[in-house]
This record gives sequence, structure tokens and C-alpha cells, in this order.
Amino acid sequence: MSIIEVNNLSLFYGNFQALKNINLNVEQQKITALIGPSGCGKSTFLRCLNRMNDLIDDVHITGSVKIASHDIYHNSFDLLGLRKKVGMVFQRPNPFPLSIYDNVVYGLRVHGILDKKIMEEKLKWSLESVHLWAEVKDKLDANALTLSGEQQQRLCIARLAAVEPEVLLMDEPCSALDPISTAKIEDLMYELKKQYTIIIVTHNMQQAARVSEYTGYFLLGDLVEFGETTQIFTSPKDSRTEDYLTGRFG
Repeated sequence: MSIIEVNNLSLFYGNFQALKNINLNVEQQKITALIGPSGCGKSTFLRCLNRMNDLIDDVHITGSVKIASHDIYHNSFDLLGLRKKVGMVFQRPNPFPLSIYDNVVYGLRVHGILDKKIMEEKLKWSLESVHLWAEVKDKLDANALTLSGEQQQRLCIARLAAVEPEVLLMDEPCSALDPISTAKIEDLMYELKKQYTIIIVTHNMQQAARVSEYTGYFLLGDLVEFGETTQIFTSPKDSRTEDYLTGRFG
């Protein structure tokens, strides 16, 4: 079942076309990986899914993105509601310079949830969901920046989980982490997909092959090929995909 439907999506920075008529469906509670060389449109596409490109001057978008059948670019669409529904984890962990507690409940407060009992329940649940509760339960007042990089990334995921989104966007979430920390985040993705739809941008093709059910290959703003990960990696239909996967390009 598709939760995201993208139809003829194009994005322009001024006169430069960064995305060219992208069409794809994202399946619910699956992990979809986006691969391709640097500067080919992967992260730009990811930001289209929660309208973060709206924050950039001179950006123009055509086509449609539907999440749960609602066109997120329609004039009447609730942008705050979109950010609750579709959360984003960035390349480098970005905890706020606040306590661990305040980081996790931040989104709840933004969305008007101020009841202390509810916040504490959500706090514990979200930290448990990323296997961080046991590590931080006795130091919730500590500054989040004192955590390790891998713990900070899990904290950022917990911050999103607290507001119960439907989709998690991950823009190279492991690129700043060592192999052991990367493995922990990958294991976490497997568990999170039981509740969320996950889309991950990665330059690590082994990671894409390990964690995802679907993969899309981007090149110069085009979605060259999209399909089941096993098919993409073992029998790509487009020679450009095969060239990239075998190291002959990019």
C-alpha cells in the first residue's frame, strides 16, 4: 500500500532545474533508499516531501506530492500538520542545546501538548523506542550535547517519534558515524519500520542493499530507475544504474 505518491515532480532553483519529472510511489512501513552521485537531487527530493525547500528563495515546484492521498502542495494544506506527519533526521545529529528532556518534548510543546504526565509518558516511550531510555533515564536534565554522536542521532529520532509521525526522512543519517554506531542505527531502522515509513538518502550502497526494500537511483535530477532493492542491485534495467553500481560511474 502506497503512503506517498509523487507525480511529475519538478523543482527549479531560479532557471536551474534540479529535479525532472519525478514519478514514484513509496510503500507504507517499508524502507526506501535513494542512491546516486553527489548533487544529483536525492536530498532535494527528500526535502520536497516535507516542504523544507519552501525555506529557500527562488524555488519553484511543479507536479504533485500526495501523502495519505492529500496533496501537500495544495494551498489549503496544513504545513505544521505536515511537519508532524513527516519528520526528518539530518546528516549530522542536530540536538538542541537544551536538556535531554527538553529535546524530546520540544515537538509536543510546539503542537500544544503541555500536560506533564502525557509529556513524561511520551518521553519514556520515545526514548525506549530508540533504545536510549536505559542510557539516559538518570540524566534527563543533562545537556543533550554531552551525548556521543550516535546517541545524539538516536535522540533526534526520539524527538521525532514523540510526536508520532507517519514518515521518517533520513538524509545520510550515518555519514558522521563510525561503523559500530552505523550498525546500531541500521538495526534501529529495522525496528522503526514496524511503525513508520522510512526514506533514506545514502551514498553507502552496501547500506542501501542491507536496510531497504526499495531503491531509487538519481542522476542529474532524473530518477533513472526505481524498484525493489534486490532487482535494482542484481539486475538493473538501465545501463546507467549498472554503471553506477559497478563503479564505472560516480
